[in-house]
Amino acid sequence: MLAAPANTQLREFFRTLLGYLTRLTSRRVLWSALLAGALGAVALVLAACAGTGQNVTNITNPNPVSWFPPVPVTEQGDQVTGIYPLIFAVAVAVFVLVEGLLVIIALRFRRRSSDPDLPAQMHGNNLLEVTWTLIPALIVAFLFWQTVDRLAKIQHLSDSPPAVVVEVTGFQWQWTFDYPNQGALSFTGSGTTGPEMVVPASEPIRIRLHSRDVIHSFYVPLFNYKLDVIPGRTNEFEITIDEPGTYGGQCAEFCGLSHADMFFTVRAVARAEFDQWVTEQQAAASQTPAPLPSGGQTLTLNAVSVTAFDPATLTAKAGQPIVFDFHNLDTTNPHNVAIENATPEGAWVGTPIANPGQTASYSTPPLQAGTYTYFCAVHPTTMRGTLTVQP
Repeated sequence: MLAAPANTQLREFFRTLLGYLTRLTSRRVLWSALLAGALGAVALVLAACAGTGQNVTNITNPNPVSWFPPVPVTEQGDQVTGIYPLIFAVAVAVFVLVEGLLVIIALRFRRRSSDPDLPAQMHGNNLLEVTWTLIPALIVAFLFWQTVDRLAKIQHLSDSPPAVVVEVTGFQWQWTFDYPNQGALSFTGSGTTGPEMVVPASEPIRIRLHSRDVIHSFYVPLFNYKLDVIPGRTNEFEITIDEPGTYGGQCAEFCGLSHADMFFTVRAVARAEFDQWVTEQQAAASQTPAPLPSGGQTLTLNAVSVTAFDPATLTAKAGQPIVFDFHNLDTTNPHNVAIENATPEGAWVGTPIANPGQTASYSTPPLQAGTYTYFCAVHPTTMRGTLTVQP
């Protein structure tokens, strides 16, 4: 006998609660929309403030904080800069129109507590439906045509390769730059500054991209262009840098633990300076390495993979040079040997870097007694070992 009254009271409770929540939602819906818009604006501002994070002091015209792309330094980048303001203006106009109408409708035609019934219902309007279908279609068609036209100009390749071709190889987590037409020069970077690509300004340069392991992305912000570096595939593009300068670049595709340190620089110089640089680099590459100092202790060290040295612990004597007889047994990646805090300035880094299958000899300065960490400067976070220097 008590069930019916209890059920009635329960239904009345939920009806009252639902009514309260409905009124609460109607009062707060506008504030929720405003809050979401404010959070979105903050996110956009923070994104616009992001820089490259590269620690190179001589970079020309670093990426400025702006809603728009930076002023490009290449002929191809001008194509991007030319169309971006148009797309941005169209996007802002559409956003303001659509969101503005939604806010007006929500405020002007919302149901109030004094409204007993629904308002008169209307079904369709042919003129409005044709208008709001045709206008967006025309806008999209125009932007599509502009995009395809400019993309064709950006990705155009010369019928014959330019005089300077740079073969770029990305790997976890650095870059190698090879110059096949300049005496097979090769440069592999180490540390957060990465390697330097030197090219002549004011003439076409072809860049060919290769990957040894995972997907990377070759990105120079001031070029207004980036291209993925994909295993098993060669992607290539041409650029003409307008004027001399040093421009920072980075990997723009998350590729593993040290992705954030995968930097490089592109230095554009006058043609005469580039030819002199090539001559100097060829002479340096052909020189016979200086003999290693006599005395000291020779330690054999192997690079097995991007995650391991063999052995992982070494012992040496203090007060005398240490000669590393280094063998790169990794068939895929270049490696070298470096020692943390080995000099007053910081780490000691052995050069040159040994490519897959190569052997190199490195002689360190005399070390004081203590425990040191040796590592590969190309893969500093994963290839590490312990060196104990005894009195």
